[in-house]
Amino acid sequence: MSSIRPTADAGGEAGAPRVSVAVVRRSVAVLALVALAALIPFLGPPAALRGTGEATPPGVGGIALLRAVLFAAVCVSAGELFVARLARRVPGAPLEDTPRSWAPAAAAAGFVAALGLASVVATGNLVPRSLSDMDIGGLYQTRDGALALLEVNAFVVMGLCALSRRPGNQVWPLAAVAVAEALRAHPTTEQSPLIGSGLTLVHVTCAALWAGGLLYVLRTLHRWRNTAPGEGVALLGLYARVAAVLLAAITATGVGSTLRRMPPGTVLEQLTTTAYGRTLLAKVILVVAVAVLALWARHRLHRAPDPLTAYSPARAEVVVLGVVVAVSAVLTAVPVPIRW
Repeated sequence: MSSIRPTADAGGEAGAPRVSVAVVRRSVAVLALVALAALIPFLGPPAALRGTGEATPPGVGGIALLRAVLFAAVCVSAGELFVARLARRVPGAPLEDTPRSWAPAAAAAGFVAALGLASVVATGNLVPRSLSDMDIGGLYQTRDGALALLEVNAFVVMGLCALSRRPGNQVWPLAAVAVAEALRAHPTTEQSPLIGSGLTLVHVTCAALWAGGLLYVLRTLHRWRNTAPGEGVALLGLYARVAAVLLAAITATGVGSTLRRMPPGTVLEQLTTTAYGRTLLAKVILVVAVAVLALWARHRLHRAPDPLTAYSPARAEVVVLGVVVAVSAVLTAVPVPIRW
């Protein structure tokens, strides 16, 4: 497939313009996708809330954007650790020749996002206008404040681990962030909060491994396209088998969480009349699209004459997964539906 093979002879003068054009096109595409991912959480809440009669929380767009960055940071770091472990199970894999880690940058982005979210909690879930609006000391006195501080500190530790000689230790701060998000999503005032937190913890963990893992698999496959294409295909196949289990767990926990917040008799109505329901419906449609792309990639991987052609649908899959992460951030920012 052309997208994973050299596009021109590095030593030929005629090939130089082609390479530069390809680089420019890819850069523009990446910038466009980043802009789209930023616009979805920032503009999504107002669109979802329009006509529902629900009150718009203060700073909902900015909060959704910060949470999208936080989720993406977790996905990138978790995916690298996950795929690094899978790669060790591939015979003959050139483990010394792997893509450059994005974990330090992800930890820095996650730290900034977590700090921004903590500042919102410090002002009583309002958008801070100045430093005097924030009660930093009060963060230690509330459950939400303690969880926000835990996430801030976890990203600091994550960055230090990513830069150390043992990047695998990132698993512990990553677990802390996942647990904090699960607890934050289910306050003690709701019915059976620990059950809800457990469902969210499994959901968030599996989603991070799925999205982040596919991203790092594709980066690795591109890195090995000339030196170890067979091992790259084997890694993609190994990931695909695990991803099927992750998708099943995501589906089961997602359905369970939905039924806890929207009783069966009200689901269809709330999917169109509440901001939470509309956002959830958009997420479900996107996940279905991702599943179709995953099946297409798996079909090419096992049936096509050239298994490397699975790269194309897998690349589209990771793009749609990025949109799913952005929509998931919107889902955490809009008002939780009332149990009718």
